[in-house]
Amino acid sequence: MATRDYDSEIKQLQATMGTIGKVLDLDAMRVEIASLGEDVADPNLWDDQANAQRVTGRLSTLQGELDRFTALSTRLEDVELMFEMATEEADESALADADYELDRIAKAVETLEVRTLLSGEYDAREAIVSLRAGAGGVDAADFTEMLMRMYTRWAERNGYPVEVFDTSYAEEAGLKSATFAVHAPYAYGTLSVEAGTHRLVRISPFDNQGRRQTSFAAVEVVPVLEQTDEIDIPDEDIRVDVYRSGGPGGQSVNTTDSAVRLTHLPTGVVVSCQNEKSQLQNKASAMVVLKAKLLALKKAEEKAHLDELKGDVQASWGDQMRNYVLNPYQMVKDLRTEYESGNPQSVLDGDIDAFLEAGIRWRRGAELKD
Repeated sequence: MATRDYDSEIKQLQATMGTIGKVLDLDAMRVEIASLGEDVADPNLWDDQANAQRVTGRLSTLQGELDRFTALSTRLEDVELMFEMATEEADESALADADYELDRIAKAVETLEVRTLLSGEYDAREAIVSLRAGAGGVDAADFTEMLMRMYTRWAERNGYPVEVFDTSYAEEAGLKSATFAVHAPYAYGTLSVEAGTHRLVRISPFDNQGRRQTSFAAVEVVPVLEQTDEIDIPDEDIRVDVYRSGGPGGQSVNTTDSAVRLTHLPTGVVVSCQNEKSQLQNKASAMVVLKAKLLALKKAEEKAHLDELKGDVQASWGDQMRNYVLNPYQMVKDLRTEYESGNPQSVLDGDIDAFLEAGIRWRRGAELKD
């Protein structure tokens, strides 16, 4: 068994941290933090609540990034001392502890490096994810529910709160569609690489003859808006429909017409919310989703990439971005990045960080080429 070259690994991590520090521009970050701190100390700041939220939000984000970098740099310095002391004293237990800590630091550095690639206008925002069953009948609906579980389990693994706005159940099994929010900084920048068509190949549990079935589901990801974002929707541009919430198999989960569906008449964008028992709460939540989707639409039009950002994918053959193959072999493969895993069950259980990181790096590379 080869001896691990700790010194070389630490030097490489230190070099990577140096590059990350240059990308973050730590000096400029500290200057901006100081300036924002003065703004926050101004007793008149909250006279303009929209500006106050922008200032405090920006300060919190910058301070968090600086603290994360500083803490990781300190850990890297400490682990170097741990190895030196463990080696000098020939302490195998201490060496094992240092070895474990170095692995954790390496993973944290990699994650921070990926975070520096999230520099888009809305990348730091929370995310709203919408799923829609595509071609494949009941298998597609079941696959859509599998994807929802995958993303919610990923959020749970990272300690990110999830808020479900709407779930539309299919008649036999699974979901026709679902919309939920992931409340975490950089959730949009991270999850936006998941947008597109996902394809599942397996022996269908719904086929009496046990035949292999291919099914599809579409994923759309949009950023959550802040109060400072300018999205004005006149009342006359919205049609409001109310209906009774329903659960699997048509089971009523509410005895009143509390579910709300909003249709933006100029664009045809439709959103629904039935998570709350109050019609007013559902309408407010639906409006959050609608504004987020209209912002994505506006941004898409400005960039002339409407289909990409609106999530207007067909969820069928020819446009898939990731394959989940359960039969005749076990493999999940991203067709853009070529990253793959031989453990589909782990991926569907929320272990998608490697796919997300590969997607972010791939997107950044494509942007640099453009």
